[in-house]
Amino acid sequence: MLDKTFDSAAVEPKIASAWDEANAFRAGANAKPGAETFTIVIPPPNVTGSLHMGHALNNTLQDIMVRFERMRGKDVLWQPGMDHAGIATQMVVERKLAENGSNVTRRDLGREAFIEKVWEWKEESGGLIFNQLKRLGASCDWSRERFTMDEGLSKAVLEVFVTLYKQGLIYRGKRLVNWDPKFETAISDLEVESKEVDGHMWHFKYPLAGGETYTYVEKDADGNVTLSEERDYISIATTRPETMLGDGAVAVHPSDERYAPIVGKLCEIPVGPKEHRRLIPIITDEYPEKDFGSGAVKITGAHDFNDYQVAKRNKIPLYRLMDTVAAMRTDGETYAECAAKAADITKTGELPSESEVDEINLVPEEYRGLDRMVARAKIIETINAEGLAVTIKDAEGNDIPYVEKKKIMQPFGDRSGVVIEPMLTDQWFADAKTLAEPAIASVREGRTNFVPKNWEKTYFDWMENIEPWCISRQLWWGHQIPAWYGPDGQCFVEKSEEEALDAAVQHYLAHEGPWKAWVQEKLENYEPGSILTRDEDVLDTWFSSALWPFSTLGWPDNTQELARYYPTNTLVTGFDIIFFWVARMMMMGLHFMKDEEGNAVEPFNTVYVHALVRDKNGQKMSKSKGNVIDPLELIDEYGADALRFTLAIMAAQGRDVKLDPARIAGYRNFGTKLWNATRFAEMNGVKRDPHFIPDATTLTVNRWILTELGITIRDVTEAIESHRFNEAASSLYRFVWNQFCDWYLELLKPIFMGEDEAAKKEAQGCAAYVLEEIYKLLHPFMPFMTEELWAHTDSRDNLLCHTDWPAPEFADAAAASEINWLVDLVTGLRSARSEMNVPPSATAPLIMVGASELTEGRLQRHDAAIRRMARVDAISLAGTAPKSAAQVVVGEATACLPLGSLIDFAAERARIEKTLSKVDADIARAKGKLSNEKFVANADPEVVAAERERLAELEIQRASLLTALQRLNEAD
Repeated sequence: MLDKTFDSAAVEPKIASAWDEANAFRAGANAKPGAETFTIVIPPPNVTGSLHMGHALNNTLQDIMVRFERMRGKDVLWQPGMDHAGIATQMVVERKLAENGSNVTRRDLGREAFIEKVWEWKEESGGLIFNQLKRLGASCDWSRERFTMDEGLSKAVLEVFVTLYKQGLIYRGKRLVNWDPKFETAISDLEVESKEVDGHMWHFKYPLAGGETYTYVEKDADGNVTLSEERDYISIATTRPETMLGDGAVAVHPSDERYAPIVGKLCEIPVGPKEHRRLIPIITDEYPEKDFGSGAVKITGAHDFNDYQVAKRNKIPLYRLMDTVAAMRTDGETYAECAAKAADITKTGELPSESEVDEINLVPEEYRGLDRMVARAKIIETINAEGLAVTIKDAEGNDIPYVEKKKIMQPFGDRSGVVIEPMLTDQWFADAKTLAEPAIASVREGRTNFVPKNWEKTYFDWMENIEPWCISRQLWWGHQIPAWYGPDGQCFVEKSEEEALDAAVQHYLAHEGPWKAWVQEKLENYEPGSILTRDEDVLDTWFSSALWPFSTLGWPDNTQELARYYPTNTLVTGFDIIFFWVARMMMMGLHFMKDEEGNAVEPFNTVYVHALVRDKNGQKMSKSKGNVIDPLELIDEYGADALRFTLAIMAAQGRDVKLDPARIAGYRNFGTKLWNATRFAEMNGVKRDPHFIPDATTLTVNRWILTELGITIRDVTEAIESHRFNEAASSLYRFVWNQFCDWYLELLKPIFMGEDEAAKKEAQGCAAYVLEEIYKLLHPFMPFMTEELWAHTDSRDNLLCHTDWPAPEFADAAAASEINWLVDLVTGLRSARSEMNVPPSATAPLIMVGASELTEGRLQRHDAAIRRMARVDAISLAGTAPKSAAQVVVGEATACLPLGSLIDFAAERARIEKTLSKVDADIARAKGKLSNEKFVANADPEVVAAERERLAELEIQRASLLTALQRLNEAD
């Protein structure tokens, strides 16, 4: 006999062991002869990671598809693996070094010893998340685990880098990047977290060169002059005064009439030694906004992404001011010498080479070596002391520097927590624009499709405006860039140092000059590293993960797995990495993977983009808010099946999941309902009958449930195929809870307790058959419980995960119509009793008005069931409805329940009207809030959304109360 309750803590490890022992999830398990393939690559979690709710949702949806297709007999591979997570892993290991009290840094250890420490940590602690995914029930082929730093994937990375370099699609250059001063490396946009902080906007005067003046005029919207004065300066507002030292120009909008008289003239940067103050041009550009600040913008191309674009368009020099830790530069010549060089550039308008400009250090000696924030304070102090701050009047009428206190968005490193500095540095770049063209065409022409489709716009917006991809990082953990430099800086990119040395020797010996003899001398007593120096940078983590769909299958070798499982089918991912991962996999897959005719092959045909998992109030989960929900704690409390089913049923396309642990408790009850239904069936002799044939059933109730089962099989299959996981789960919930447990088993009770042995045997066989089909249908969603029930309910040769997916083979429209009529009748009568507050124990007669012959027959056949389930004491027919009766329309007839002696109509009417009055007041308050423009504009969007949801719920409640009141008025 089945245990009284399902003990997830005991059952889940047992089932997981059974799967492991059977190697149940290996590639090709349960595949039919000649089956088509179905491949999913897991979005590789970080080696430092642990399971969070995003992982839980993402992997639940993947597992539903994988288990579904495996049961359909396809040759399924769910490829698992982990990402080496460069910056995150390096940070973890450096922290470990610091924690042991030795004060040893990675630089003390040296590169090779530090990398050894990282590998040691990876072997000891990395990969915790795989065990956590197994607890969730993820059915990956765990024998095929890959790691982005393993030998095979490293080989793929080398192949791709060297090939793209030799094709001119990877190059080294100087561009603006996100720079993390703590880790001293470039980072990707994904690793930058923008936060709203308290900031300041300082307003300064940039004096016009030679003491020139102009008439500054401001006008209102009607063209009336509101201010006219002579000025010898142009006003600039900035949140980062320390970057003024690197200004290359001041820009105004071409249509801004206020500054038309001074466009083309020079102005002075109001900081630095007076005798060496730099002059910069006033230019026009579309970037400045006339109505924002003064309308004039300083252009510091080496320290601001928008300014960088303006500088590039207008050939303005890019002066770098800071070093790798965001302190003001100390290198190079004196400020006077550097300022003179910058003045020559402004005077001639001719830009020297990038390297020559980079040597110019425009930080005055008094600021050199200072932290950027310390330098900021000193610069402000100096400008104020000179009277070059724009001033306003204080309350006493005194002139004070104009400083706006305002909220600003500031970029922080998500790992380091320090303010990110836009920095002009030498980096390696991939020509993303060229690589993106085939990837754009694939989506536009429908070879790869996004679900939901609206994400295609996001994809196109980014891909069609793509910038060069910075692929280098100044870290030690990662794929070291395969580039070596000769004594004169000549770069050699090859797959190994030996190949690079061969290329270098050929290069230097083929060219007459000083390096030829030097190389020849070094070769006579060659020692590794004596001729070439390897680039110290490593590749962006996203570079290796961009190769994931084919590198994990053995590429660049022509493996059987690559031929069999590439291209993959569906990619399941969050919207936040469409740019960083999805787009780059498309680029790399299309560039390197070709079919037999040489045509590019997309890495996947479908990209399913799931939404965020938020808390129950719709707020994004974060540690700072204290609303993070740990999926492992939920699994401990409710079981993996309950969590999985909750995530699936809430995963509507394009809508965030608002996760309330109470919902998980509710869906655990759903599992309990199935468990209890199985126990009830078992206690009533239900057991698998190998000779049961659905078509041979005679009882209407059995033919009904088999018909509804067929409909459910069709609906669930179609929903999973089209990635409507919530609809699939909802269909299962309705069928299992409502139709099977609440109605079918209830309708079978008299048969189980009756004397008709033939009917009993048919009912037992049918119930067992339907339960088996339920286990199969529910298995992708609730794998542990269903596998346990499958094993318990019969002695079987196969696991449930290897059982064939059900087919919708049975249909009997007449039987379905009859039992659904009975369900509608009883449901309607129960609702009427509930709405009118009839005591549960009270019985009433049922009078059917306008019943057809078909309905009369149904009433006779189901007399006992109607009496028992609807609390009816007599059933009769009539031509008109009696007084004081609740009425329910079912088909062509009206079911009437005379209630005059069962309820106090006046008291019930008063109760409903009182409740309705309160609901109306709540609706009025909610509408008042939502019609308040200030509330909608200023409140947190999540608060506004919650208020809209509350209003919708109140309006549903109001409609229900009005229905109840209408029933009461009709009956009275």
